[in-house]
Amino acid sequence: MQKKRWASWISWGILTVLSGGYLTYALWGQNERLFVTGQTSDGHYQIELACDACHAKPFGGAAALQETCLNCHGEELKSAGDSHPKRLFTDPRNADRVAAIDAKRCVTCHQEHRPRMTRVMGVTVADDHCMLCHAEVGKERPSHRDLTAASCATGGCHNYHDNSALYEDFLIERLGHAATFPRATLPPRDLDAVLLAMGKPPHPPLGRAQQDAPLGLSAHPRLLTAWSVTAHARGGINCTDCHGSKTASDQARPWQDKPGAKACRECHESESDGFERGKHGMRLKHHLQPMTPELARQPMKPAASHKELTCNSCHRPHRYDTKWAAVEACTGCHNDRHTRAYRRSPHARLWQREITREDRPGSGVSCATCHLPREISRRGGQSLVRIQHNQNQNLRPNEKMARGVCLTCHGLGFTLDALADRTLIDKNFNGQPRHQLRSLEMAEERNIASLKSREKRP
Repeated sequence: MQKKRWASWISWGILTVLSGGYLTYALWGQNERLFVTGQTSDGHYQIELACDACHAKPFGGAAALQETCLNCHGEELKSAGDSHPKRLFTDPRNADRVAAIDAKRCVTCHQEHRPRMTRVMGVTVADDHCMLCHAEVGKERPSHRDLTAASCATGGCHNYHDNSALYEDFLIERLGHAATFPRATLPPRDLDAVLLAMGKPPHPPLGRAQQDAPLGLSAHPRLLTAWSVTAHARGGINCTDCHGSKTASDQARPWQDKPGAKACRECHESESDGFERGKHGMRLKHHLQPMTPELARQPMKPAASHKELTCNSCHRPHRYDTKWAAVEACTGCHNDRHTRAYRRSPHARLWQREITREDRPGSGVSCATCHLPREISRRGGQSLVRIQHNQNQNLRPNEKMARGVCLTCHGLGFTLDALADRTLIDKNFNGQPRHQLRSLEMAEERNIASLKSREKRP
């Protein structure tokens, strides 16, 4: 009996030493990945080492975790008009549905560190989870009678949170629209309006002779030439506006040879916020090393593997050529079929015609046209066209792209058909959709039936 007790104590001792060594190695060796309990979803894997990004209050329980979810995704849900908000599940009339799936918290459907059960969009509930609440939809809508329980989120049908491009009234308003609109263009950008909104009145364009770097720190003539033709120079943005002091002895804001993202944020706050919400910059927001293509789960070019993604990755220092950033910066890293097919696509031909000035400004379609779209907002009494730098905001699910991007040039029916065709997406939309979704047709049939029903009423 005594020997067994000693054996037990020895076993526990060895286990304690091994555990302590493991933890010491992880902490002192800065190998935090050993603490990750399981593979995270595509949306969060980049920040899985910043545990406090989600677990801000380790002992806060489910309420604290919900708070961190909304800190990142709340604005997006609000702008989309979340079709399944919390109030839907706190309504007493839905008590029976809450018993089936209590979706008052994000983690009901999105559980991290569960790789075997995680599917597209980080969803960890079964494909047919909609039927827990909508089991009678086949009886309520004859058009849905023969549809499978797992087909609700099929392209062009329903999205759990964002149905802004799919609800019936929106579909009905766009019945019969042409596949492609003639002479469609993007909203134009106005540098003067941006400067006024920032409290900076229009400034005479600066030239090489007006550069104001401190004495002895003047830039190479090649860099000055590159800067002199940019929007920065046209808007009166000089060397010290980005690099720092006008004199080498200025301690309050010393000169920096390579100013970081903080310098960009001083003028481009909304763009910086978008960048840090997207996959390109989300690591910076959580004080991690910048993203590099080798960390991506999408195919990337080997030559770009170790390239750190910051503002200057796409907006090359001093040149800030937005046309280069709109295509070349993207294709320099991405190596998926969709990106490789861009050069042969109708979109690329339109883009080439714009940059060679064969066609009007805003008529071309670059990578940025769709993935970093132009948004109209108001600031300081001015109507502004800004670029949304969160490239994921309208990408998953891709029907979110319809309203803010595709419908500028295409009808809704064609758009939904194209976005649901995986092969066509891989070809970068070089061709026609293979199948026609019934979304608009079903909305039209329901609308006609409703009108006939009204006519029969006394």
